[in-house]
Amino acid sequence: MEQKPVEAYIRGEIKKHRTLCFPLIDSGSESDPDSNSKASLVAKKLESLGASAILVGGSSVTDQIELAQLVSNIKSQVRIPVILFPGNITGVSPKADAILFSSLLNSENPYFITEAQALGALAVKKYRIEPLPTAYVIVGEGTAAWFVGRARGIPLNKPGIAVMYSLAAQYMGMRFLYLEAGSGASRSVPPEMVQAVRKHYEGILIVGGGIRNADSAQEIAKAGADIIVIGTMIENDGQWEDKFSSIIQSIRSA
Repeated sequence: MEQKPVEAYIRGEIKKHRTLCFPLIDSGSESDPDSNSKASLVAKKLESLGASAILVGGSSVTDQIELAQLVSNIKSQVRIPVILFPGNITGVSPKADAILFSSLLNSENPYFITEAQALGALAVKKYRIEPLPTAYVIVGEGTAAWFVGRARGIPLNKPGIAVMYSLAAQYMGMRFLYLEAGSGASRSVPPEMVQAVRKHYEGILIVGGGIRNADSAQEIAKAGADIIVIGTMIENDGQWEDKFSSIIQSIRSA
């Protein structure tokens, strides 16, 4: 299948840098009416620090109007791609460059495997958003993504199960695989699991959740991740700029 602009860009960046970092920005908080404008400035800073793309969304996004405004604001501030990371059909929004068109493979609810995707597909086509076919796999439990997606989280000490899902994703033609510990997870996806999956999965491997410092990011990069997602640290850590810069340096030297 012919690669479209964002996917080709991502593959080019991986060839150049080996491991990329995609920061995740959630849509604004009801308690802070200026959160969207602040988020766009954060995105601009993230680009200057070395982010290769900005992910927008998450499992808690419900306000499509707010999301659309956030995407528009970020687009006005950055030149790197803005990619939707939807937790539901409410995560589909105009003006984004691409979307992680994801199937939560280890959900117990068929809605998150195929039904939400069918409901959102026409909007993706209507808005001309580039779909990036992604297998989404939850590792561990206790996070919002695990709860909302009704996932049977893969035990942290069972890399073989992750390998099974990764091969299933590959054989179904999914060119991206996202191993997700979940936003705010107490532990990231173990490097041993990333390494085991990397030996078998031939597509673009994304790893996120619980990555808060340069050392853990470097371990996951060395294990074979193509893209590392950072979210909670940017939201909650007052020193996030220095830490994000350190993460970029660490994964590029892995």
